[in-house]
Amino acid sequence: MGRPKSGQSGAAAATVHKDIAGLLANSEHMVSALLESASQSIVGVDRSGRIVLANARTEEMFGYTRAEVLGSSIEVLLPEAVRGKHVQDRDAYFANPHVRPMGAGLELAGRRKDGSEFPVEVSLSYIRTQDGLFGIAFVSDISQRKRLEEQLMHAQKMEAVGRLAGGVAHDFNNMLTVISGYNQMILDQLSAPDPLRGYAEEILKASDRAAALTNQLLAFSRRQIVQPRVFDVNMVLLHTEKMLRRLIGEDVELSLHLSPGAGNIKADPGHLEQAIFNLATNARDAMPKGGHLTIETAAATLDDTYAKTHMGVNPGEYVMIAVSDNGQGMDVKTRRRIFEPFFTTKERGKGTGLGLAMVYGIVKQAGGDIWVYSEIGRGTTFKLYFPKVVEPATDLRDDGASAPQGAETILVVEDEQGVRELTTKMLKRLGYQVLPAASGAEALEIAKAHAGQIALAVTDVVMPNMSGAQLAAELRRAQPDLKVVFISGYTENAISQHGVLEEGVAFLAKPFTRESLARKLREILGEPRPKQN
Repeated sequence: MGRPKSGQSGAAAATVHKDIAGLLANSEHMVSALLESASQSIVGVDRSGRIVLANARTEEMFGYTRAEVLGSSIEVLLPEAVRGKHVQDRDAYFANPHVRPMGAGLELAGRRKDGSEFPVEVSLSYIRTQDGLFGIAFVSDISQRKRLEEQLMHAQKMEAVGRLAGGVAHDFNNMLTVISGYNQMILDQLSAPDPLRGYAEEILKASDRAAALTNQLLAFSRRQIVQPRVFDVNMVLLHTEKMLRRLIGEDVELSLHLSPGAGNIKADPGHLEQAIFNLATNARDAMPKGGHLTIETAAATLDDTYAKTHMGVNPGEYVMIAVSDNGQGMDVKTRRRIFEPFFTTKERGKGTGLGLAMVYGIVKQAGGDIWVYSEIGRGTTFKLYFPKVVEPATDLRDDGASAPQGAETILVVEDEQGVRELTTKMLKRLGYQVLPAASGAEALEIAKAHAGQIALAVTDVVMPNMSGAQLAAELRRAQPDLKVVFISGYTENAISQHGVLEEGVAFLAKPFTRESLARKLREILGEPRPKQN
C-alpha cells in the first residue's frame, strides 16, 4: 500500500480542523443553551465584584434586565443592610477561592429590583482564565421551601402543646365534671331569692369557662373528639346569624353572601360554629370604632399547585367559607404567628391566644386548609376550605328536650370515684336503676351477678387494665344487644387515631351536665318506658 499523496493529506487535515471548529462552536452553543435553561440564577463576578455574566433565570428571579445587571456590582442583588459586610466576604473569597456545593450553600436574602426581599441559597465556584479569576454564584430561590418549613414548625408546635393538653385534659375534665355536676344539684335546691344562689351560679360560670378553655386546647391540637355529620354549610351559618349579630355588636354591620351551590361538608357542626364565632370575635376586636364583617361561601377547587405549597392538603373539590373585615389589619410578622398557641396582640387579660389556634385545629382536623390575607389599615380575610362531599345533608335540629327521665337499669363504669358517684346520683334522680363499678373487672362481675337486664352501659374510655372498648366487647359476649355510651375528657388513641368517632359509637365528652347525659341516654334507648311495680 503506498503513502498518501501530499494533496490528500492536506485535505484530510483541513477536514479534521473543520470538524474540531464545528465541535467547539457546537459546544459553545450547548453551554449557552444550558446556561439559559438552568433553573438557578447563575451570576459570574470578577475580583472587583462587577457582574460579567447573568443568565435568563437571573432576570426572572431579580426583576432586572441583563443589560441592567451586567457591569453592576453584585451587591445590587442584596439587601442594603448587608451590602457592606458582603464586600468584605467577597474580598475574602477571592483571596482564598474554593467550591461550596449546593446543599452546603449559604442562606441569604436576595433583593429584587422593586425592593422586595426573598430567601435564597447560594453555592459558589470559580474559574481561572487568561483574563483572571472569576467567581460563579449559583442562586436558588428557596421561598417555597421556607414556607413549607414554617408550616412544619407550626405543626410541630401544635403537636407538642397538644400532647401536653391531652395529658392534662383527662384528669382536668374529671374534676370539672364533679364541680359542675354537684354545683348544678345545689342550684336545684336553691330558690331564686336565696342569697347563696348567686355564689353557686358564679361557680357554674367559672367551671363552664374552664371547660371551654380545655376544649380550645384540644381543638387547636386536633385531639378533640369529633362527631362528624354531613351538613350544608349555608344552613349552619344561617343558624348562627342571630348570635353573630349579638356577638359583634350594633356598630359592626354583618353581611352574609351564601352561594346556593357551595355544597355539603362532613365535619362537626358545633366545631364549625366555634370557628366562625372565634373569627367574628377577632374581627370585632380589629374594628373598635365599628366596621363591616362579611361572611361568604362558595364552591372551590384546590389544584396540585396549591396542594404542593400547603402541607397536608389534597387537591380536589372544597367548600370555601370566607370571613372578612375592614379593620386594622396585620403586618407580615404578626400574620406569620397568628395560629401559634398563646400568641396574642391583645392586652393582658383580654385574650388567651387560643382563638385562632382553635380555628386552625378545627379546619385541619376536618381535612381542610386555612388561608389568610391581611394588610395594615385594609382589613383581614380568612378563607376556610373544607373537603366537599356528595352525601345528602342530615337533620341538625335539636329536639329541645331538657332532662328526659327513664326507668331502665344502667351500668356505670368509671375509675374516678368522684365522677362515678356523681354520675350515679344524676341517673338515680332521673329515675334509672344504677349499677356502679370502679373498673372493668368489677363491671363484669356485677353484670354476671345481676338477675335482670342491663339496658345500657356508661363507661369511661381510659381505665387501668381494661379500656372501655375492651369492656364493651366483653359485656356484649353475654348480651349482644347491649348499648354503650363512652365518656371521656381525652380519647384520641382510645377511640381512633385522629379523634374521630367511628360510625355508631355513642360518646359524651367530659365535663357533661345532667341534661346532656339524660338526652344522650334517651337518644340511644329511645322513648322512656314507665317503671314496673
